[in-house]
Amino acid sequence: MDESRPTPARTQPVQLLHTAAALREQPRGTGARAVVMTMGALHEGHATLIRAARRRVGPQGQVVVTVFVNPLQFGAGEDLDRYPRTLDADTELAAAAGADVVFAPSVDEVYPGGEPQIRVAAGPMGTLLEGASRPGHFDGVLTVVAKLLHLTAPDLAFYGQKDAQQLAVITRMAADLNFPVEIIGVPTVREEDGLALSSRNRYLSAPERRTALALSAALFAARDRLTAEEALRARAVSTGHAAQDRAAALAALGEDRAAADAHAVAYAAAGPPHGPSVARAAAHAVLDDAARLEPPLALDYLALVDPSDFTEIPDSYEGEAILAVAAKVGTTRVIDNIRLHFGAGRSGPTPAHQDGTGTDAAPSDAPATPPPTHQGPLGATR
Repeated sequence: MDESRPTPARTQPVQLLHTAAALREQPRGTGARAVVMTMGALHEGHATLIRAARRRVGPQGQVVVTVFVNPLQFGAGEDLDRYPRTLDADTELAAAAGADVVFAPSVDEVYPGGEPQIRVAAGPMGTLLEGASRPGHFDGVLTVVAKLLHLTAPDLAFYGQKDAQQLAVITRMAADLNFPVEIIGVPTVREEDGLALSSRNRYLSAPERRTALALSAALFAARDRLTAEEALRARAVSTGHAAQDRAAALAALGEDRAAADAHAVAYAAAGPPHGPSVARAAAHAVLDDAARLEPPLALDYLALVDPSDFTEIPDSYEGEAILAVAAKVGTTRVIDNIRLHFGAGRSGPTPAHQDGTGTDAAPSDAPATPPPTHQGPLGATR
């Protein structure tokens, strides 16, 4: 997403609507309609989605922001009752970011007959990772997304890449069930220290926030270790079979440091790709340290998965992968992810996806400058 590109200005005040009937009566304009679905408590991450939608549809299009805390996607003991509800502030932020309509229906409006008897099942992908930790969560997500897509009837729908598995199951549902909508992922927005913006960040005390920073630190450590290994592998390719002989010759000359470097190049050239295992190990090292902090980080999962189905990738894998992590800090569950690319000729993570505007998206997986190294870990929350 090209943030230097100005966001087209709205010509009318934002409309706050509460019923499907009122939304249907709202003029659509002559351009495309985009929807940004939220559960409220909006922050700069949501504003980025709204701005991306505004740029994509242009001044003739329409941007609808939904604000609905969906009870179906909360499990027993989760934070439905205490989830922040800040509709006035949400409406102001949405308007400032370029929304035309804020659609904030009640539970009765979305589920007029009570809990729906028929729901959308997320299938095998919905039972992994977040789905395993929160059974039924993705069924609830897909059911409300399907209903809101019907109610808002958009041409495009924008979702954040921070909730990578959610984006994947929504994209798959739209394709499998022939929804006439384009699903667009927008890169994660992070604070300067690497913390991914989230409505649940407000639950974290200052000590808990410091511990939660381990999540992004683990992801960045994996990214950096992978970049280093790919650089060694590239050097190994350029050095060829002489790497082993060069190491021996340098060692004989007493050039220990140069010899060690040459040995590393030779190691990179000798065996099968080590990228996935190296990335996992680098991330685990950071998370293991965070488990000894006060308060400690309780790891739920660290998974390196194929984006198409969220199954674990083997060490021989080549292509794009998602390194995803989830943990608890105090009573707050935190998640984060980063996109990596494995394969010959690549020296680091994959470039950020495009957001559908035709311009490169801002980097999704790290601040412009990596967070400084210090004794405490760095990370992000959901």
